[in-house]
Amino acid sequence: MQVKIEESWKKVLADYFEKEEFKHLAEFVRNEYLNKKVYPPPKDLFRAFNETPFDKVKVVILGQDPYHNPNQAHGLAFSVPKGIPAPPSLLNIFKEICDEISDSPSCKLPGKEKTDLTRWANQGVFLLNAVLTVLKNAPTSHAGKGWEEFTDFVIRTLSDKKQNLVFMLWGAYARSKKALIDEGKHLILEAPHPSPLSANRGFFGCGHFKKANEYLEKHGKKPIEW
Repeated sequence: MQVKIEESWKKVLADYFEKEEFKHLAEFVRNEYLNKKVYPPPKDLFRAFNETPFDKVKVVILGQDPYHNPNQAHGLAFSVPKGIPAPPSLLNIFKEICDEISDSPSCKLPGKEKTDLTRWANQGVFLLNAVLTVLKNAPTSHAGKGWEEFTDFVIRTLSDKKQNLVFMLWGAYARSKKALIDEGKHLILEAPHPSPLSANRGFFGCGHFKKANEYLEKHGKKPIEW
């Protein structure tokens, strides 16, 4: 399968795309798209990479797998297309942002205007799901098929080849990726998941968005307009 991905990512991931395990994964994914209802749409499969080139990454937010309901997944973790109601976790993310930075765009934009997080991706926020595809109405259905090995390699590559990134790890699954990141070179921010099941146990009040911007500014990078 010819991988259609942004050039700076293609360069750093080229060797991985030649591995047998990636070729098996690509063949599996291609067959799933041909025979079943899979999200996100094929054109959005590598959208996180295409919207946030490797050279531009400043912040990494890690999700688990795409939304499995119709019209929600579009290749960016936690994000849904403009006009689609915000899922509960995304609503909680906006609530935390507004508590921290009351004049951020996420507080000013109308509800249906702000759900698409492309505006973050274009500023250097890499919205990566650990698994990039899912079957309709079947959460984690493509877990264990090879995506995790690929995205672990992506995380490790970011850690190794870049300096002074902010990694936001929310929930036990995301936090399990901490071992892939060099804490001496990057800022790792950990909290419970923004899901309504856990947000009250420490996601609310975590201060991550403000901390991220302070760290970026300290290292001479433009802060994110959350």
